[in-house]
Amino acid sequence: MAEFPKLRLRRLRKSNLRKIFRETRLSTDNLIVPIFVDENIKEKKPIESMPGYYRIPLEGVEKEVDECLELGLESFILFGVPSYKDEVGTSAFDREGVIQKAVRRVKAEFPDAVVVTDVCLCEYTTHGHCGIVRDGEILNDETLPILGKIAVSHAEAGADVVAPSGMMDGMVAAIRRALDESGFSSIPIMSYAAKYASSFYSPFREAAESGYKFGDRKGYQMDIHNSDEAMREIELDIKEGADIIMIKPALPYLDIIRRARERFGYPLAAYNVSGEYSMVKAAIEKGWLSEDVIYEILVSIKRAGANLIITYHAKEVAEKLQ
Repeated sequence: MAEFPKLRLRRLRKSNLRKIFRETRLSTDNLIVPIFVDENIKEKKPIESMPGYYRIPLEGVEKEVDECLELGLESFILFGVPSYKDEVGTSAFDREGVIQKAVRRVKAEFPDAVVVTDVCLCEYTTHGHCGIVRDGEILNDETLPILGKIAVSHAEAGADVVAPSGMMDGMVAAIRRALDESGFSSIPIMSYAAKYASSFYSPFREAAESGYKFGDRKGYQMDIHNSDEAMREIELDIKEGADIIMIKPALPYLDIIRRARERFGYPLAAYNVSGEYSMVKAAIEKGWLSEDVIYEILVSIKRAGANLIITYHAKEVAEKLQ
């Protein structure tokens, strides 16, 4: 291999050559827009801990999707804020639930939009945990049939992809079985395969009203110190029938994204979560960082190996990509 002065890597960094040799490319096709649909409001409501982000009323979901489509963003993941909560999350699988109604509205107006739905109980239960609770314990196996019911209700409403996020053992197999038995064998599952018990989720809990009333979620979400365990989680979900695997959060776990890409070569999503969004927005508002860091962060997630990125920055990045 030639060495300096014959080899000069700066030759290909000239302004009119840089893009030609760019190894990683980010486009709106790679981005999924999270939408918080709140059936308790009539106008969009700012989320205090997520500057520039809002809860959207059910009647406004089509307008929100339309604005995104104008920017070239065609994929969405919906989270619901219901009017009714109980111990078992009944409203999560109610055919007239907030997500079910939102999906029908979006698909009726924009049939080609890709609608992903979050399959979990935390937003719909009075205790705020991702599974059925008995005597202070989050029960794994008793939760699985309910997750199946939620997924089927979303598919019936027209969801293109269901995304279980509760980190219950066996959740992918249970949902796959429920979908297949209900005639939805063509609906893919995007599993939150390696979801860490992260401190970066705090703003989301305000946004989705999904805070827990006791304990924490460390009994089912992953230990932040573990990497090999993530590979086992992902492998199990693939064996159970996951079509897409997800790493969450993204930025502090780029190593996990890279390991998953190299080991499995499977369709891979990463969630650029609320805390990552909020800390960047706060630093920009303070003048400590420029908005250019947003694009740089998303490129780093793509470069690590993610095919898809769920991000609250989607609209502002899409404007720059146009």
